[in-house]
Formats: sequence, C-alpha cells, structure tokens
Amino acid sequence: MDEDSQPIQPQDQSCWASLPDVCLRRVFWWLGDRDRSRAALVCRKWNQMMFSADLWRYRTITFSGRPSRVHASEFESALWYVKKFGRYLEHLEIKFLNPYNAVLTKKFQVTMRGLLSCLGKSNNRLKSLSVQHLELDRLVWRNSIRSSFIKSLSFFLKKVGKHLDHLNLKGARLTVEQGCVVLNSLSYLRSESMVSQLNIEDYFSHHLAVYSSAQFNRTMATFHSLASLTLNYNCISDELLENLCENNAGTLWTMNIKCHIHDPHGQVIWGMSWAKLARHATNLKVNFFFERVMKYERLVRILLQEIPVRSLSLRSCYFSDPDWSMRPTLTDLLPTFRHTLQKLTFEFNNNHESLDEELHLLVLSCRKLFYFKIWAFLDVKFVERILKSQEEGQCSLRTLKVRIYTNRYETNDEDRTLREIHRKYRKLIDAELNYFVIAYPMM
Repeated sequence: MDEDSQPIQPQDQSCWASLPDVCLRRVFWWLGDRDRSRAALVCRKWNQMMFSADLWRYRTITFSGRPSRVHASEFESALWYVKKFGRYLEHLEIKFLNPYNAVLTKKFQVTMRGLLSCLGKSNNRLKSLSVQHLELDRLVWRNSIRSSFIKSLSFFLKKVGKHLDHLNLKGARLTVEQGCVVLNSLSYLRSESMVSQLNIEDYFSHHLAVYSSAQFNRTMATFHSLASLTLNYNCISDELLENLCENNAGTLWTMNIKCHIHDPHGQVIWGMSWAKLARHATNLKVNFFFERVMKYERLVRILLQEIPVRSLSLRSCYFSDPDWSMRPTLTDLLPTFRHTLQKLTFEFNNNHESLDEELHLLVLSCRKLFYFKIWAFLDVKFVERILKSQEEGQCSLRTLKVRIYTNRYETNDEDRTLREIHRKYRKLIDAELNYFVIAYPMM
C-alpha cells in the first residue's frame, strides 16, 4: 500500500520486456553469433529481433588455415548463417588465414561454393565484397581446387554484378587470363560494369607484365563508374590511362599504385597520357607505394611531373646498398610535386649518408603536406628543427611520426634529448600534432 492506500500492482515482467526496439536492436548488434542465438530463445519478441536486417548488413567470415578442433565447425557455421540471414547482407568480407595444406583449401573451396551459391539465390542488395590475400598461386592450391573456386566466384559475380559497388580482391595472385575472367563477370550480359571501388593490388602473380596484355586492357575498358582504383604499377600502360580517361573521367577521384621490386616496372608511359587523364579527371589524386624500388633512375621514369601525386611512400625494408643514394630523389625529383603532395612516408637504411638537411627542406617546400612519417638514420635534432618550423608557420603538419635509427644498442642519450624536445614544444604538440617519435637501435 502507498501513502494514499492504493494497492501497488506487482510487476509481472522485467523492464527488458518493454525495452524499445531501437534499444534492443542495439544490444543485439553488440552480441556475437552464439550470444545472439541464445538471446533469441528468451521470448518471441527477441526471436523476431534476431531477424532484424540491421544486424546482418555487415559480415566478416573468417576461416582458419590451420587444422584444429576449435576451428572445425567454422566452415559449417559460416554456411548456416549465410543461409539463414544472407538475404540481408550488404557488406561481406571473407578471410582465409594462411592455409596449411590442400585439404583445407579444398574444404574452403567447397564451403565457398555453397556459400556463394546460396547468397546468389537469396541476396539482391550486396554492395561490397572483399576476399583478400588468398594467394592462389601457392602450391596448397591445386589446379582443380583453384579452378573450381574461380568458377564459383565468377558465377557469383555474374549474379550480383549489377548492384555491386565495391570489390576487393587484393592478393588473389592469379594469371592474367584467370584474373580477366573474374573481372569480366562484373559486366556479364551488359557492356559495362558499375563498380565504383576496385582493389586489384597484387591481384596478379609476381613477375607478370600485365601492362602488355590486350586482354587486360579490354577488361578494364568495361569499367565506366570507377571512383577509386587500386592496382600495381605492372598494370599501368598508355592504353589503360586512355580507357580511364574515356570511361571514368567524370567519376575517378583516387588511384592507388603499388610498385614492387619483383613486379616488372620498366614500361614506358608517356607524360601526355597522364596529363590527358589529369586534365579530364579534374579531381584525380594519385597515391604511390614503392616497395624496395628506391633508385633514382627507376623512380624518375615512373614519377612523371604530369601526375597529380598526393601521397608517396618509399620503403626499402631495411635493405642497405652503399652504391645507392637517396639524395637525388629528395632534392631533384620529389620537389616536382611540392604543390600537390600531402602525405610522405619514408622507411630506408641511409647509414652511409646523412639526409637531415635534404629532408627538412623537402618538408618546407611541400606547403600542403600534413602527414610526415620517416624511419631512417637521423640526428635527434632533426625533430627539433621540424617542430621549430611548425611553430614558425613554415609547415602545417598534423601528423609527425619519426623512428630514429642508431648504430648502438643503448639509446639513453637519444631518449633523454627527445624528452627535452617534447617538453620544450609540448603545447605545440598537444594543440596541433599527432606525434610519435622514438629512437631505435638498428644493429
């Protein structure tokens, strides 16, 4: 009884029973598959919530490439969930982690055949598909298994290609013929593909001169709505740039180009081809990623002044060559792009030459530069010079990441100096910079 002598009705249900759908849906969103299944058994309302489309729009399915009891059922559960909720999927990511042997690749291929077949029949809203790092040229992928998987993937892309917007097949490692068969599936029964984001970095096997393939250029000519294209430099040719200019000039914003030491990259590209593309695709920005391609003679053939370069990454992966010098690249080549460069990433072993002055001048010359990352042999005072320039308004960095290599195991002196520099410029760092600086022994 309360103060007015009115009886209080007992609560027959928990407060969870009256939880608004939007709140309950958010709770389910944070649950894993097993917990969702258990929660769906609580009551009819919760069971209905299990089939909310919002819960199944994004899905990452991970397959382990190692045999174990823990991962034994992941193939079956992945197929079960796609059959149950696949019609709601809009963004699907498939991961197959380092397959150990042909038995597991065969199991993966069979599972993917069922999964893609089911998805192709029930789903008409898939916008994004990512299947990365399969490395189909490895020996664990026998010819029959590889061919069956490519067939299943191609058949699936024929069904969903009309509404697929984003395709990521990075690291597939196919032959030119196999790769073109898969990409051509996107324009099946149509003259063009409407994919806007395409990632085919390391899509072809190493050592292939894809740029000389007429089949590849015909395939790329079917793409008419590309906004973002990621690929290797061994795919770049005058014909490809011409196709992009004719078919994608109004939509193309970004090109990400990787150049690896093991990929052929000696082809001649005319500067006028890049100039024409940049003139018609007025919003185009190009990002280059070089892996162990560091010599000036090679870089100057690739980085033509007509290219609207926004970002540049040069990595030597700790390899040292006393006959190689980074100085001409820093003083003669990269300043060519000082009006467009916004991001610079360097990782190289320059133990044989000091480059502090050249790097500092490069940063000052690139007035749009907001991201600077360098791992190299540097004097600790280099960091202070950059911060002083930032304080005086000579540069406008928002991110500064520096790893200073040393030839000693102990870095106590460098650490002490870096702490002093941080204290001196702490207000500037806290207000303006994403800042990370460390001394690192390179022995």
